[in-house]
Amino acid sequence: MSSKTYNIGIVGATGAVGQELIHLLYERNFPLGELRLFASARSKGKTITYKNDSWTVECSDDQDFGGIDIFFFSAGGSISKNLAQSAVDAGGVVIDNSSAYRMHAGVPLVVPGINDYAAMQHNGIIANPNCSSAVALMGLYPLHQAFGLKRFFASTYQAVSGAGAAGIIELEEQLKAWAAGDASSKSEVFPHPMAFNLLPHVDAFQDNGYTKEEMKMLNECRKIMDLPDMLVSCTCVRVPVLRAHSIAINAEFEKPVNVAEAQAAVEAFEGAELCDNPADLRYPMPLDFSGKEKCGVGRIRIDTAFENGLSFWVVGDQLWRGAALNAVEIAEVLVRD
Repeated sequence: MSSKTYNIGIVGATGAVGQELIHLLYERNFPLGELRLFASARSKGKTITYKNDSWTVECSDDQDFGGIDIFFFSAGGSISKNLAQSAVDAGGVVIDNSSAYRMHAGVPLVVPGINDYAAMQHNGIIANPNCSSAVALMGLYPLHQAFGLKRFFASTYQAVSGAGAAGIIELEEQLKAWAAGDASSKSEVFPHPMAFNLLPHVDAFQDNGYTKEEMKMLNECRKIMDLPDMLVSCTCVRVPVLRAHSIAINAEFEKPVNVAEAQAAVEAFEGAELCDNPADLRYPMPLDFSGKEKCGVGRIRIDTAFENGLSFWVVGDQLWRGAALNAVEIAEVLVRD
């Protein structure tokens, strides 16, 4: 990595992903020069501290973006649409965590370790993928390299933190109410109670019956892996887990498959950790992969419905692999290349 330092701006610094970005920039020893933190007007003047450093939060609406080399935008799609170009015009490169630019033809959608080259083809904005897509690809991509991916089905088990800190608070409050004998919990973040429940509903429903979240798995995986005709069907489910998404995948490949080669491919892939010994009760679980950089891949077995098919299970911290870590790794690619 270069000895030069880079000035960094985080838009949405007070949110869950913004806080993880600060943590990862420090812990991964990013060549950090000045760090500036931006949020909405109601957070202006707030002090954020990490280790021995403190920063005063600036208002992103002021658009005082001069002197910043790389921006991380993590304040939602509307903020990205309104302010990302202003950041680019001020001389920075924007790494955007929202869905605002992911499917734009001129904007690379990047997962380091899969399509690093695309990051260098930007016109000022680089998109970060959806959390479920990023986690799924930690299992799908090494198997694609080994056998050639044709199509896959996925069912996600998505943690409440995917809806932000408010999702965590709502689940915790509902669990406390249940423990106190009150089952009439209110739901504001989610359309139904999350405690002891599963919701086959993540994001808005579309005309085809799929949700936006489910269509992201199709469209984003196609773009990242440069497989525009790949067939994908996905069902996204919210589960009462605090952090880390889990995904069950059934995939069909061009070449004959076997479990030993599949395990070796996963084990060799930088973003994955093979955790696959059911006889010893070893398989990836959200509790084990929360706050972990790598995604766990296990339960690899020959699929009984597909020809040349594999069934497997992937678990990853969606705040990291699906957001902050992926964004910081993109910045590392920019600095390196």
